[in-house]
Amino acid sequence: MSKKILYNIYYIIMIYWFTGQPGSGKTTLAKKVLKLVSNPIHIDGDNLRSILNNFDYSETGRRKNIENVISIARFLDSKGFTVVISVVAPYRDLRESLKSTNKVVEFYVHTLELRGREKYFCESYEKPEKNFINIDTTGKTVEETMSLIYKNLS
Repeated sequence: MSKKILYNIYYIIMIYWFTGQPGSGKTTLAKKVLKLVSNPIHIDGDNLRSILNNFDYSETGRRKNIENVISIARFLDSKGFTVVISVVAPYRDLRESLKSTNKVVEFYVHTLELRGREKYFCESYEKPEKNFINIDTTGKTVEETMSLIYKNLS
């Protein structure tokens, strides 16, 4: 698929949210998508936690972090940026709140492989139920996974 076609696909919807367990490939895939869209900004959970100094992994801390992500994404979207988010975001209600007010493609990224971040595993992760693209990265290369993304967006 050519870059020109991808620009047309990605320009229509302005927010791409990669969500799922740590170590599943969210940030890696988000960085690939950043290279394909116009006027991109990336919001990554690890970076945002550092900037906001919020390392509270309790439900309260996680919700506050996700609410900040949503506020930033809404603002950037309103200014015409293509927003690419890579955040665990375990609470479905918060993800759905953004999807209810903005054009969002939610990628549910998951794997059966342990990739070194199991200590951050979120037991309370609520899988999406509707309006999402399922991306299983188990045993797949980044290129194979990106092919799944292209296929689902074209």
